[in-house]
Amino acid sequence: MKCWATFAIALAAAGFAALPFANIASAQSSDGWTTLFDGKNLDHWNRLGEANWTVVDGIVQADKKVGEGSAFLVSKNVYTDFQLRVEFWVDTAANSGIFIRCTDPHKISTATGYEVNIFDTRPEPSYGTGAIVNVAKVDPMPKAGGQWNTFEITAKGPQLTVILNGTKTVEVQDSQFASGPLALQYGAGVVKFRKVEIKPL
Repeated sequence: MKCWATFAIALAAAGFAALPFANIASAQSSDGWTTLFDGKNLDHWNRLGEANWTVVDGIVQADKKVGEGSAFLVSKNVYTDFQLRVEFWVDTAANSGIFIRCTDPHKISTATGYEVNIFDTRPEPSYGTGAIVNVAKVDPMPKAGGQWNTFEITAKGPQLTVILNGTKTVEVQDSQFASGPLALQYGAGVVKFRKVEIKPL
């Protein structure tokens, strides 16, 4: 009886010890991708600024903000080298973007991180949709408004690459920012995100 009791206790302890690892594994796929937004909740994100972000029908969206500045969803985790996939929809008037390696999670801007722009009507189109603002111009500028799009963003050391809907828009070497959270921007118009996935490199 004593041997069976010892075995049962050891088995239970092993089961409890495995629980944290099971939770970690469930968030990460077998090929290394981790889902940061799956259409259900914003558990991986903090809100910065005031926009009417809502999660509806598998999409997080906003179409209104309070105040002059942009609003953001900022990732709770910090990332250095990675591949990032983001599915988004914007209307023609939208001003949005995906910020990476944000060095100050409380002050998101092009002075504190890289902005991969989503802005079809930007007055200076060379830093519009598909560009990295103030770092890498896009020519010609693609249009994203009125359709679902996919950004694939790779940051590995100083090498930054942006692919929009299968077409490379920029590739550049830049060492200003090495690590930090991600941020999804709401600036104007209608902005929707359907899926956000990241794979550390």
